[in-house]
Amino acid sequence: QVQLVESVGGLVQSGESLRLSCAASGRTFTDYTMGWFRQAPGQERQFVAASNWSGSISYYADSVKGRFTISRDNAKNTVYLQLNSLKPEDTAVYYCAAGPPGRNVRKFYDYDYWGQGTQVTVSS
Repeated sequence: QVQLVESVGGLVQSGESLRLSCAASGRTFTDYTMGWFRQAPGQERQFVAASNWSGSISYYADSVKGRFTISRDNAKNTVYLQLNSLKPEDTAVYYCAAGPPGRNVRKFYDYDYWGQGTQVTVSS
């Protein structure tokens, strides 16, 4: 089992920045691809970003490319999501997830473990 605990999100204004973190415990952190997803009310869970085990390869949804950055510190068993130039449409509950390598990083069903989610609200 892998336990994932996300940091508290927040309420920010359009154009501002926020950094989310997700601390993992339970198994070897580097065995897992780490991803971030988000879900707005009434919508499906949406892929945001993912990182391979070493952090050398990152993947992004088109909607966040150039604004969000995923990174991981394997010494701290933590993955981060830096959110810059936030927009009201980025408002959602953000989840981190862990999954074995070799799966489709953009599909939520290919991740085995999930955090509890953290609310990010962007006001206009």
